[in-house]
Amino acid sequence: MAEYQYPLRADWSTEEIVSVIDFFTKVEQAYESSVEREDFMNHYRSFKKVVPSMAEEKTLCKEFEESSGYVAYRVVKLARERKAGELLKV
Repeated sequence: MAEYQYPLRADWSTEEIVSVIDFFTKVEQAYESSVEREDFMNHYRSFKKVVPSMAEEKTLCKEFEESSGYVAYRVVKLARERKAGELLKV
């Protein structure tokens, strides 16, 4: 379990909170071991349904980076550059 807090918003539903936490967990996984590209992208798409605004995404990812040291943008960029079936490792 992480020793930091995930950036969450009080107006999100439980399902939305789970989607956001799952996305940030996949970011952690890309740093700590590896994550399958399609699995990561599925979680990113779910995250984007909760946070469709790019500005809000940047804010949340910056909050996550400040508390965890993990850069979500780096993993998203890597995922976009890779092909299906490849592993993501930062």
